[in-house]
Amino acid sequence: DHEIEVMQHQLMRNGVEVIPGEAHFRDAHTLEVSESRDSDPEQYSADYIVIGVGTRPHRPEHIPFDGCKIIDSDDILAIDPLPRTMAVVGGGVIGIEYATIFSALDINVTVVEAREKLLDFIDQEIMQEFQHHVRDRGMILRTGEQVSDCRVDADGKVITQLASGRRVVTDLAMFAAGRQGNTDSLALENAGLEADKRGRLTVNEYFQTDVSHIYGVGDVIGFPAQASTSMEQGRRAARHALTGEPQKRLQSFPVGIYSVPEISMAGRTEDELKAAGVPFESGIARFRETARGQILGLQEGMLKMLFSLEDHKLLGVHVEGEGATELVHIGHAVMELGGPLEYFIESVFNYPTLAEAYKVAALDAWNRLSR
Repeated sequence: DHEIEVMQHQLMRNGVEVIPGEAHFRDAHTLEVSESRDSDPEQYSADYIVIGVGTRPHRPEHIPFDGCKIIDSDDILAIDPLPRTMAVVGGGVIGIEYATIFSALDINVTVVEAREKLLDFIDQEIMQEFQHHVRDRGMILRTGEQVSDCRVDADGKVITQLASGRRVVTDLAMFAAGRQGNTDSLALENAGLEADKRGRLTVNEYFQTDVSHIYGVGDVIGFPAQASTSMEQGRRAARHALTGEPQKRLQSFPVGIYSVPEISMAGRTEDELKAAGVPFESGIARFRETARGQILGLQEGMLKMLFSLEDHKLLGVHVEGEGATELVHIGHAVMELGGPLEYFIESVFNYPTLAEAYKVAALDAWNRLSR
């Protein structure tokens, strides 16, 4: 509630009028907004329209959701009491975040993911480290497994049946099987638009839809679907609409996953650089090697940087562990400004801090380059 109040105050302070209600297109320039089902709709016309309606959890049709034992990632916010055992179907960002949070609460968690790799857009060395830590905590990871059925038995246990023949028996099953765009009530056809089967909109590099004066931003246009990038997309779309200045898509941005431990990255991964034929070298620092890490008693966590062999420019920064989503911004800023390996070696970092890992990782990369 406090966050909503702060946002409303910011909108009011900047002269933004908020119209409560549910909207749908009457035509490509006109919206009808109803405050309630019983009220008459009001019409609003505009030269430009930005669609940022977000998404909701996707619910597979063959799964009997009941909001109690078989739930989605929205239902989980209201569960009471906490289960002793839990299955999380879906190893994407939301699934992994919830799975690790509940695992940290000493709940036995099994993650079921259809793909062979979890979070395949994350650097694989970071993911190997992460999976080692969560498995060490007792979490079970079932990758390459499809869910064929899910039901509640006579004893109140949830039986999650896998296509391979395996069964996962738990107190609770949460499905995080992707997201569905909230576009089904917008009457997009009245504006000459069409969403894909997941309710998402296709946009160009300026966030314009197929109808050039209508823009799409945020989760409704797909990856990365994060609050931080969504806000920036909205700003760029509005600026392009009102000024005509080219506001291209974000090419480099930090990605934060609020799992336990956290994961964050900016720039390219090893696999991406190899696929592009870019010669590079890496440098790694483990948090337990830093004084601050020892003070905090950290046994897990690492920072990895990727540097170009040609000019030593930073190409990617990847962090796993305590404060990863904060630490990544140092590397992201240096990368955006074209900073090289030498910047980290010659800079002074406060001691003791986890940020010191940047210098340790840079020295590691330097040693590898000097061989």
